Amino acid sequence: MHSRQNPVRCKRSLIRDKRGAVAFEMLFVFSFLILTLLVPLADLAVAGYQYASAWDALRAFGQSIQYSPPPDVTSTSSWASAAIAKADSRYPIQGFQVICGTAACAGGNTVSPMYYSYSTTVTLNPMVLKSVLCTSGNSNSCAFTLPYTERFQ
Repeated sequence: MHSRQNPVRCKRSLIRDKRGAVAFEMLFVFSFLILTLLVPLADLAVAGYQYASAWDALRAFGQSIQYSPPPDVTSTSSWASAAIAKADSRYPIQGFQVICGTAACAGGNTVSPMYYSYSTTVTLNPMVLKSVLCTSGNSNSCAFTLPYTERFQ
């Protein structure tokens, strides 16, 4: 013969059995872990990827100009504009110069060309780590300039 338990008695035993409390607490634990660990790590990962992509774009531009040097290092404006047009559009090249000795190559500078100098800007948009990653005075702007030099051949 099968005996039925009293519904009130069953409810009391479930209240004493604290197994459901852990499932309820996990919502808070997971929310805390996601907000304090995963979102900041995602900010760092995105910033690292953007930094590496910009550095790769600078390096690729350096390789492209290294194998097609300007015909006249004292007058590089037309050559430079054509070379910059081939660069990665996500990371525009700024401050492009051909350096002869310690100064930019010009008509009076007779030193042989030594290297190219240029830079690009990386703009980050962190969700949580803005105060850590954006160290400039303006907290709304989170832009970094990456300078780069490539040897002249």
